[in-house]
Amino acid sequence: MGGSPLITNELTVEDLTARAVGCKRCTLGETRHSVVFGEGNLRAGLMLVGESPGEKEDETGRPFVGPAGRILNKILAEVGIRREDLYITGVIKCRPPQNRLPKKAEVSACVPFLKKQIELIRPKIIICLGSLATKTLLDPKAKITEVRGKWFERGGIMMMPTYHPAAVFHDEEKLAAIREDFRQVKEAYKKASGNGPKAPG
Repeated sequence: MGGSPLITNELTVEDLTARAVGCKRCTLGETRHSVVFGEGNLRAGLMLVGESPGEKEDETGRPFVGPAGRILNKILAEVGIRREDLYITGVIKCRPPQNRLPKKAEVSACVPFLKKQIELIRPKIIICLGSLATKTLLDPKAKITEVRGKWFERGGIMMMPTYHPAAVFHDEEKLAAIREDFRQVKEAYKKASGNGPKAPG
């Protein structure tokens, strides 16, 4: 759906957030309760990109606070990464009705926000959580089962795809794979930053 184009010279994440809150670039702007833009450390060297908000995210305006978020928090704690050391967002900022998969037009409408977030925050490493983030940021033809746990470089940023935490609900064996991927990311981030995310406590 039409709507004004994104301003290309946004100076701050706050400016971009305000623009997202008023966005009507696709029909999700008519059905959402909240815009789930993202949260975390704006100077984070590590960014997590998921898919789209679920029911709890839509209610609160925060990413990964529902069942998948609890899985993510568990994994972060197990590998010794604090959530406050990250910036977390999604490809889609508004919840698709009944948590259906986002449509291509919705992805196209929302991707400029994600790309601008990445430009402003300038992370060293991005973790692509699930298929949509992987296809959006790496390769539209990528298959998550083939690329998860592997490193890719895009625009000077190292990226690793892994399974979305929600995948654990359908296949518990994926939990170990996600945990191992996050361990790799933590070690790589330590090397990239000189110290890396601090362990809890």
